Amino acid sequence: MIIFLWACLFIVTYTFVGYGLLLYVIIKIKRLFTRPTKLLPDAVLPTVTLLVAAWNEEATIIDKIKNTLALSYPKEQLQIIFISDGSTDRTPDLIYPYEEILLLHDHARHGKMAAIKRAMPYVKGEIIVFSDANTFLNPEALNELVKHYQNKKVGAVAGEKRIMVNQHADASSAGEGFYWKYESRLKKWDYELYSNVGAAGELFSIRASLYEPIESDTIIDDHMIAMRIAEKGYLIAYEPAAYASETASENTTEELKRKIRIAAGGIQSILRLKVAANPFRYPVLTFQYLSHRVLRWTITPFLLVLALMANIWIVSQHGGQFYMLLLIAQGAFYTLAILGLMMERKNIRIKPLFIPYYFCMMNYAVAAGIFRYINKNQSAAWEKSIRK
Repeated sequence: MIIFLWACLFIVTYTFVGYGLLLYVIIKIKRLFTRPTKLLPDAVLPTVTLLVAAWNEEATIIDKIKNTLALSYPKEQLQIIFISDGSTDRTPDLIYPYEEILLLHDHARHGKMAAIKRAMPYVKGEIIVFSDANTFLNPEALNELVKHYQNKKVGAVAGEKRIMVNQHADASSAGEGFYWKYESRLKKWDYELYSNVGAAGELFSIRASLYEPIESDTIIDDHMIAMRIAEKGYLIAYEPAAYASETASENTTEELKRKIRIAAGGIQSILRLKVAANPFRYPVLTFQYLSHRVLRWTITPFLLVLALMANIWIVSQHGGQFYMLLLIAQGAFYTLAILGLMMERKNIRIKPLFIPYYFCMMNYAVAAGIFRYINKNQSAAWEKSIRK
């Protein structure tokens, strides 16, 4: 039981902290022996098609349009397509007057992947950039993304997701902001080692020639589109200077809903990405994929519970001061998480409680997402989270 406890704690620690530390060390060593690839800022710009899928986004769609039209990419090189998937509000009516935008509206709602498939015959650009309707890009975003395609090995480029958090943020907002800052650092190191292992739908791009339709019931389409390209042997680059900003989820309930959906999609993608999990095809990619994605989306939440139970059993059967202190430490962490939940419900902001609370909520969401997927209760049609 002692060995089992330490195995659980090792995997959990490696998943959330150890992999990042290991990456940091490997990157430091790699920098001693290799030089970074030089990208030319004045290289010939490729043609780009920007795809924005929207469902009932009348509250933000005008701001999104204005943000898109303000991008610094040469207008003659840029095609803009907005896809309205079954919107029942004024979203298509608000888009229609803008002649610079090709609007594709369908009264039926089939999900984001079906909307993207519907748009592909209209794509003219060499590079396809995907962006969500409720996120806003920095003016130089497209320029920063496309420069990576000077490297012929790059098949996709992911931008950075930024959460706008103010000093009065609640636990879900602050936790989400902290999580994405850490994720961004891991993605930067992942690409410096070899390749990213996925992309966020807020902002990512692919070579149009590499696009292949994925299953219409795909839950997290952005991740699957990028990883299918990686499974062909291409790299997924990461560019933090191209970023998409959005507000945090309005509250914990909305953030939890989003996390559960992502977790359900994570399990679905793991079952379908056979090449990425095969160490005999692309061993470094597999190492990154298992470390950064698979462990988080499968066993880690359950190992947290098992570690606590094993610790209780060891103390009850054998005692021992060290294992008692370890049990107290676990108990204290979960107590802080529960206090964070209680304070959140009372609308009281105590920042030291944000991280344990968000960590536990995130792992609960993974477990809930797994069971939702197993029970076939997760639709592929995206569920828009209410944002602040």
